[in-house]
Amino acid sequence: MVCFNLEQELYTHFQYETFRLGQKTIIEDVLNGEDVLGILPTGSGKSVCYQLPAKLLPGLTIVVSPLISLMTDQVKQLKARHYTGVVALNSFLSMKDRQAVLRNLSAYKLIYISPELLQQSHVLSMIQQQTISLFVVDEAHCISQWGHEFRPDYLKLSAIIAQLGHPPILALSATATPRVQEDIMAALKRPHMMRHIFPMDRENIAFIVEETENPQDKLEIMTSLLAKHHVPTIIYFSSRQLAEQLAITLSQKLPDRRIAYYHGGMEQTDRLLIQQQYMTDQVDVICCTSAFGMGIDKSNIRLVIHYHFPTELESYIQEVGRAGRDGEHSVALLLFSEADIMISENLITRELPDEANLEGIFQRIKQILQTNDRESSDEEIAALINLNEIQWRYLKHQLIKHDIMNGKQVVCDDMKWERAREDIRAHIVERMFIKRRQLRKMIAWIRESDCLRRQLYKHFQDGYTEKHAECCSNCGYTIRDVQLKAQILEQQNNNWQDHLKKLLLQDNVYAKTE
Repeated sequence: MVCFNLEQELYTHFQYETFRLGQKTIIEDVLNGEDVLGILPTGSGKSVCYQLPAKLLPGLTIVVSPLISLMTDQVKQLKARHYTGVVALNSFLSMKDRQAVLRNLSAYKLIYISPELLQQSHVLSMIQQQTISLFVVDEAHCISQWGHEFRPDYLKLSAIIAQLGHPPILALSATATPRVQEDIMAALKRPHMMRHIFPMDRENIAFIVEETENPQDKLEIMTSLLAKHHVPTIIYFSSRQLAEQLAITLSQKLPDRRIAYYHGGMEQTDRLLIQQQYMTDQVDVICCTSAFGMGIDKSNIRLVIHYHFPTELESYIQEVGRAGRDGEHSVALLLFSEADIMISENLITRELPDEANLEGIFQRIKQILQTNDRESSDEEIAALINLNEIQWRYLKHQLIKHDIMNGKQVVCDDMKWERAREDIRAHIVERMFIKRRQLRKMIAWIRESDCLRRQLYKHFQDGYTEKHAECCSNCGYTIRDVQLKAQILEQQNNNWQDHLKKLLLQDNVYAKTE
């Protein structure tokens, strides 16, 4: 049983006087050696649920985290609190620094690492030499949301956990339907995890769905809102190119706003720079794809706009949950046009290979892999097979799973290839059915005539916080009613503007987008 004065330990290590909703209950079970699945609302301080135990437990805590920017930000925040013995193992470290960390693992209490890096044999072998007291899967919904497609290493975590001696597991997320919860526990092979599921309804966020006829309408609405409300804002797009273009257009229309773009196609150093400038109120508005925002601990975001809507409600709740973490009134605005549905459908289609063409795809794969020197990168092989890199990564994982590929060796057994093809076809059909069902739920919510708040959370929890004012556009709250707490962001002169101009909104970008 827990023998710590947890309130005292919380204050000692974090200078917090009280726990937030759910934190203490989860921490107590973790310290008692239980496997725990914790679902807490965005901004509720999920990270404390493992950062405090990491200090109190005798061995090493491993945190599997999905994004380098997320790891880097959390490590920076911890070090600012004088939390020692923490490091992020990722590609940002030089080989020399990475080797130094691995040689001195006993000096650390908390290590952040990606699921892909954890698969590397030399990394795993060094970690195996340590006593692992806790294995954490942060943003655990990624197991279900990404693991089946473009991050298959999430589905290999159970094997890693076994090789580490089956330490207790803590899986954390802000959104997970009962189906996703079961998916997480099945993938981790811990079907009897202690579940602590807390309401994710954020009553300080008002929801507005505004139907538009064309992109020009969306631009005018955004320009008007941003001109009126000088507040930290996130604008989500499904297209990298459009995120860039609209950042440029909005910066021209609103010269007193500091506007940047962010997406997965940018260099990692540039993404980290933009994120840091936004976190420190040196950038006002981020035009971004879903690559931005996970784990961002910025309390004063007032406005989250969806230029395009995500393909599932889980993603939408995650993204709007980045607003109003300080409890102040904030707004989630979704701009919808009928043409957006086709964009979402195309996004889903591009995530997996076309099952109808699988036979021809397999023939090309067999020919290329059996004649190729197999030193080619995933990107090069994908181009040869005429697939995108995500589709090839999915097929590669499936081929390894079916014992068709083993390192550089390719099996030539035609019967094995045939069985694998049929299994993969069935899996693609199943995954596409799930994805299209999730998209239908998202569209149904957008078209809902009942209270948007009630309908948004009904798939995730029993009940919701009923509001009689500033609730949603179906309850009478409109764009014209929006009143956000003004925040005049100080201009800071430390040469970051010059870098941003060169990077984002000046001649080089105009040339690239013309």
